[in-house]
Parts: sequence; structure tokens; C-alpha cells
Amino acid sequence: MTVEIRDAQPRDEAAWRRLWAGYLTFYKVDLASEITDRTWARILDPASRVAMRVAFVDGVMAGFAIHHFHDSTWALTPDCYLEDLYLAEEFRGQGLGRALIDDLIALAKEKGWSRLYWHTNHDNATARKLYDTYAKEDGHVRYRMTLA
Repeated sequence: MTVEIRDAQPRDEAAWRRLWAGYLTFYKVDLASEITDRTWARILDPASRVAMRVAFVDGVMAGFAIHHFHDSTWALTPDCYLEDLYLAEEFRGQGLGRALIDDLIALAKEKGWSRLYWHTNHDNATARKLYDTYAKEDGHVRYRMTLA
């Protein structure tokens, strides 16, 4: 098994859209196509803080980690938020989720960012089993208001 992790490139769009559809299905979310289109545009825009690392296994896109950095009032350097992490079902359990997180940790360290954080559903036991090997859940409760 040959694994490659790299930044997303324009030629990755079709493969990413297939995985993105699986990700939205997993979370039971139906997004308007213009949101997906805008997400892809942001990922490729060098002026955007939204970026994506993609994992390939033997040339097939197996997963992605969409992240962005932002300033913090609690640290001198930016934080990195891992917003979306997803692996196609057939690639789960092979260490690729860990590889994507480790890759993002290395990237954050290289850029001098202070912290890496993420959220998941409290009942996402499979993901939490992996996440718990990195850090303890910090007890924060997220509140979200839809404004538009």
C-alpha cells in the first residue's frame, strides 16, 4: 500500500466531490450545491485560509482533512481548526485518519501555529477512539446559531 498526503490540486475535484458527498451523508446533512462549490473554490484559493490535505492510497483519493487557521486571544500565534476529516469507508481502519492528523500536526508546527483542535459528534465512537489517543475531550459544549 502506497500512501501519499499532499495539498489539494485542481485535478482532485471529482474525487473530492465523491468523498464530500459521503461525508455529508455520514452526518445526514444536505447542503446547497453553491456551498459545496464555494468550499472547493476556497480550498484552491491561495488567499483563503481554508485548505485541504488529501490522502491517496495507490493513486486513489481515500480521504481528506479540511482545515483553516485563525488568530486567538489565548495564544500569540494562530490556532488550526480541523473542520472536516473524512475517509471513504473502504479505507477506514488502516491508519489513514491518524496519518492525516499527524500530517496536519506537522504542518501546524512548521507554520508556527499554537494549537490544533476539532469537534465531532459525541456519539461518533469510531472517530473518538482515534481522537482520544491525541488529547482528552476538554468538556466544552458547543453552541451554534444559524444567522443566515
